[in-house]
Amino acid sequence: MLVLLHGRGADEHDLYPLLDVLDPERRLLGATPRGPLSLPPGGAHWYELRRLGFPDSATFRDTFARAAAWLDQLAAETEIPAERFVLGGFSQGAVMSYALGLGAGRPRPAAIVALSGFMPTADGWALDLETPPLPPVAIGHGTYDPVIGVEWGRSAAATLREAGFEVDYRESPLPHTIDPRFLAELAPWIARALARQGPSEWAAQRADGGL
Repeated sequence: MLVLLHGRGADEHDLYPLLDVLDPERRLLGATPRGPLSLPPGGAHWYELRRLGFPDSATFRDTFARAAAWLDQLAAETEIPAERFVLGGFSQGAVMSYALGLGAGRPRPAAIVALSGFMPTADGWALDLETPPLPPVAIGHGTYDPVIGVEWGRSAAATLREAGFEVDYRESPLPHTIDPRFLAELAPWIARALARQGPSEWAAQRADGGL
């Protein structure tokens, strides 16, 4: 299962084309859910923006609970276990990928892909960087990102490595966007991460939906 979470102000269609880029052989079931909030300046959001690194606690916790329940339902309906999921996202979607993949009490995915995001801190919620297994994490960030500075990507990589995670970190001379060259490298990286979990038993499909 490959789940991609869009950025602030976008929608479930934004990262849909990346399903084929990250899974060119179409061996995985893909899902691109929509964030539950409608906020200025428009589009869908995962949480209210307060300050970098610290999402609004109330909206973040509510979305985290709803998104976690959606993932659990998706796993039950498809009969694909959580350890066969790859969670990825851009910007706010990267923040939610960290949260859903590493949040306390959540099952560990096969891998996490975080593009131009940060590891969140919120009152009444916590990351768990100690409970095994520790999934591999791929982090991509633009060196000239004016929205979420590259220091957030560097900090996440350093924190995860210190905790014992295998981290593939890439900086690109770009602003707040996705580097297609890094995406090309992520396709075999995802395949290797899933191979560690054993052979796949699911036919290639594509699905989208909302929370």
